[in-house]
Amino acid sequence: MAMSEFYGAFDETENMATLERAMELGITMLDTADLYGDGRNEELLGRFIAQTSHAPLIASKCGIVRTDEIMSDGNFKRERCGTPDYITASCDDSLRRLGIDVIDLYYLHRIDPNVPVEDSMGALAELKTAGKIRAIGLSEPTADELTRANTVAPVDAVQSEYSLWTRLVEDEVLPVIRDTGGTLVCYSPLGRGLLRKTGAPPKLDADDFRRTLPRFTQDSFDANAPLFDLLDEVAADAGVSVPQLMLIWLLDQGGDIVPIPGARKIAHLEQNAAAVDLSVDRAALDRLSAAFSPDAVVGARYTEGKAVKAG
Repeated sequence: MAMSEFYGAFDETENMATLERAMELGITMLDTADLYGDGRNEELLGRFIAQTSHAPLIASKCGIVRTDEIMSDGNFKRERCGTPDYITASCDDSLRRLGIDVIDLYYLHRIDPNVPVEDSMGALAELKTAGKIRAIGLSEPTADELTRANTVAPVDAVQSEYSLWTRLVEDEVLPVIRDTGGTLVCYSPLGRGLLRKTGAPPKLDADDFRRTLPRFTQDSFDANAPLFDLLDEVAADAGVSVPQLMLIWLLDQGGDIVPIPGARKIAHLEQNAAAVDLSVDRAALDRLSAAFSPDAVVGARYTEGKAVKAG
């Protein structure tokens, strides 16, 4: 996602080098969506697939469409769409942009409140039967929506935001995933890069959407100082970086948890990948779990209405 939109300026040459290094490090899945860059992210991956000797698994999504309306922040308004005809057409468009015959994992990016989830799932099941996708996913469903979806066809993967900073999925959705044999794919496992390097939130480009997020304000940053202190302390004691510590904690939540940290720079990518082979003692992980309760984190993950636009 960050290679095409939402997180400031990007460079295609650097993106291609980062993708190639990901393959060398054994990362097997690349996650995209037709929303990201209005299809440009899928086209980027299509160019990468055509030139690399590796065969990555591809996950993509449909279900959020841009309208012609410009909002106050200068971005196009986005709406959810889960009609069967739209899903079928979107899959064909994604296959064309990616330059492949089948998408390994295809998600409905958000559940359309105006379309029964059973209808949307029926379209996804038909795509799987037709051999256009190999697995079905839903992004950010409620527990009820996920339960209903599984009555139509198995939901192989659920993608939701999950990190020390955002743990809402634990309460209701994760138990349903586990009851139905699915996998939780965690986007923003590093809290969208909410790390303390100075006494202020990360410096962001003018077009970086995080500038509008409540959790990235100075007030929230100051209020969360005790949590930053704990991250710094535990990471230093364990001899790992804070991003590595956050990934280690997430991987410790279960073998059915798959984090997908975004990285545009090779150095960040290599640091993230190394977390798989690192460990932190149980007492330290338990301290993090206890400290980072949802009530302890100050600042919502989105402004009202933003949840339809990202992730």
